[in-house]
Amino acid sequence: MPLPPAPSKRAALLASDAYSLRASEELISFSPEPERAVSPLRAAPAAPASEATTSKAGARSRGRERKPELAPVPSQPAVRGPSPAAPAAERQPVEFRAPQPTGKPPIGSETVSRASPVASNRRAGRAKSGGSTGPARLFVLDTNVLLHDPMSLFRFEEHDIFLPMIVLEELDGHKKGMTEVARNGRQTSRTLDALVAQQGGDMTRGLKLSATGHLSARGLLFFQTEPLDAQLPASLPQGKADNQILGVVHALRDKHPQREVILVSKDINMRVKARALGLAAEDYQNDKTLDDGELLYAGALALPQDFWTRQSKTIESWASGSHTFYRVSGPAVSQFYINQFVYFEAPGEPSLYARVTEIRDKTAVLKTLKDFTHLKNAVWGVTSRNREQNFALNILMDPEVDFVTLAGTAGTGKTLMALASGLTQVLDDRRYTEIIMTRATVSVGEDIGFLPGTEEEKMGPWMGALDDNLEFLAKGDGGNAGEWGRAATNELIRSRIKVKSMNFMRGRTFMNKYVIIDEAQNLTPKQMKTLITRAGPGTKIICMGNLAQIDTPYLTEGSSGLTYAVDRFKGWPHGGHITLARGERSRLADFASEVL
Repeated sequence: MPLPPAPSKRAALLASDAYSLRASEELISFSPEPERAVSPLRAAPAAPASEATTSKAGARSRGRERKPELAPVPSQPAVRGPSPAAPAAERQPVEFRAPQPTGKPPIGSETVSRASPVASNRRAGRAKSGGSTGPARLFVLDTNVLLHDPMSLFRFEEHDIFLPMIVLEELDGHKKGMTEVARNGRQTSRTLDALVAQQGGDMTRGLKLSATGHLSARGLLFFQTEPLDAQLPASLPQGKADNQILGVVHALRDKHPQREVILVSKDINMRVKARALGLAAEDYQNDKTLDDGELLYAGALALPQDFWTRQSKTIESWASGSHTFYRVSGPAVSQFYINQFVYFEAPGEPSLYARVTEIRDKTAVLKTLKDFTHLKNAVWGVTSRNREQNFALNILMDPEVDFVTLAGTAGTGKTLMALASGLTQVLDDRRYTEIIMTRATVSVGEDIGFLPGTEEEKMGPWMGALDDNLEFLAKGDGGNAGEWGRAATNELIRSRIKVKSMNFMRGRTFMNKYVIIDEAQNLTPKQMKTLITRAGPGTKIICMGNLAQIDTPYLTEGSSGLTYAVDRFKGWPHGGHITLARGERSRLADFASEVL
């Protein structure tokens, strides 16, 4: 059996019918072999023999001569079975077709649903969905999703959104006030008004979500424009809003059996009830930066034991001031980020503690660190007691780093090191004019009520950590505090430290300030953005927090503002992060952190 001619162009550029050839009706005659013949994907009516012999080879490249032993490519799909112009024994069509890619349905098969997992869309809108031809999913949004993220309407890619009437009623009840929930409710109402006002929109047929400029949202928005009857168990009160939403989901599933109807809610009990009724329900995942807290960027990387043996013989090293630089290569370079700390510790070999300062192709430049474990390099009388604290002091004292994040359990020294570095650079080096300290005012227990006094006096009870560390630093318990430290009094130190409330940060600009944001794990990503964007020229911002002690409701390790900042700033040349692993407060605090 002759083979089809080799294509003169790349396969990716050929048309689909270029892979379907039929043997010549006049020149080829052989016995049919059913076990070797390739079945066509879709049968078509037989073309007359005269038309088959006179058709042009449209799938071939231009200028290619037609060989006499092969018939031209027909313009219609090949026909399984004999041609009407010859006996069946003499004319058996042979078809050559490229294999179908795995995962795509064959032509003519039943409609399949889209495979884009947008309900659990962790970072939905970033990954492009596939080009499948099935119906889009229909997501019914609960009110708490819209109050949590007003932009959630545009986070479901090509899938459609349905809003029950009770959701609009609940939105109307949450629009008053100055809280974050009230602001999100008003923003959602304005967004819905803009979508409804689009030109040519029809609420019964669906409104285009991309009409307001959000091109990533390619689906439609449906409102409940008619009553939907659904039979729910009699044990569920019909007057409750959650049960009415469940009834709408149940009715939509019965009304659109060919589509996948999913309830999206932040309410755990709501999702449990939906699954108990046999309805699909999922959490809104788009607000989570990471699915697992263990995946958070640690800021430090241990080099493998064979790191030096894998290096080439022409490794470069040079000295500049008190630092030594190494230009390294190898597979470990692919895991490096700018300003990431790397260390090499092996028995019988000298240790290396360095920071990545440059990455080019498959090579990286490592810069050795300053040893803050020695008393001669003490920062306001404070020395590092472990490897991670040494990394933290190096990044805190670097004037080229504008943004630092410190994470770690209780007692790892985050506040003490940040405050000592700030006092040294404000009073000794005169690099910054003053220290501004703030924190999220989230109570651990019941609120004690209003606090008297000015803004700074009201923030006093929240700044117990500041007072404890200042008392330690002012007394000089940390060793030789330097000339300024010995002469300074508590009044002088406190004159350079301002305690501010986060509630009044909007619109401010800090110039040449050393800003410390304590308990940053209790901030939302929006609040974190508000604080970081206050930085003006010459300002350095330090964010500290313990992700294991989140007191803000509805915030988790994956959705915390501290996690958001760490993930977004990793690899930035003027930002750094380190996760402190070992507590140095006391043996009691260390043991309690492990067992409680």
